[in-house]
Amino acid sequence: MNQQYKFINAPLPYAYDAMEPYIDETTMWLHHNKHLQAYIDNLNDILCKYPALQNWTLEQLILNVPSLPEEIRTPVRHNAGGVFNHRFYFSCLANPASPHPEGALCEAIEKEFGSFKSFRDCLKEAALSVFGSGYAWLVVNAAGKLCITTTKNQDTPLPLNMLPVLNIDVWEHAYYLKHYNLRADYIDDWFHVVNWKQADKNYADCFRMAY
Repeated sequence: MNQQYKFINAPLPYAYDAMEPYIDETTMWLHHNKHLQAYIDNLNDILCKYPALQNWTLEQLILNVPSLPEEIRTPVRHNAGGVFNHRFYFSCLANPASPHPEGALCEAIEKEFGSFKSFRDCLKEAALSVFGSGYAWLVVNAAGKLCITTTKNQDTPLPLNMLPVLNIDVWEHAYYLKHYNLRADYIDDWFHVVNWKQADKNYADCFRMAY
């Protein structure tokens, strides 16, 4: 998956109907081919006029928004964030999926939240608390501990010195065709398709990477 201009919308590593019956095929197609594609197209359109930024990675663009020319700060934040958040979301889906994490991530969740059920309840509560559009995240904070946070619109946890392990998209386009306004039902279904193997890898990577 390319991390620099010119950004492309790589095919998903699974079919659009792979998350059925928990996430419907039409939603997956629209989410990837229309919503993510729009963020990629918008970001490329911005960067084509700024050659000096074309070798910056997606993460560098997100982390250095305050240093960008003023006229593109907001659109870069929105669109680079949209690319990062959607790519991360799609990478953390699998079907069939394990019902819970294993290994180091499982141990860390139990240490920080008491149990997997408690963690699940906390993440659902956070996802329901997002007003309007945004995401709920499981992240590793600057102290190296797991915590749950939320972001609005297409903001990411990266500028907050948090590294993502898992995220759930709670924009209405992620669930409205199947669940209408019932976000809680979507969240319950999403837990059936969490790619815990990928989340465990993301957790391990948090202790090796620096954006």
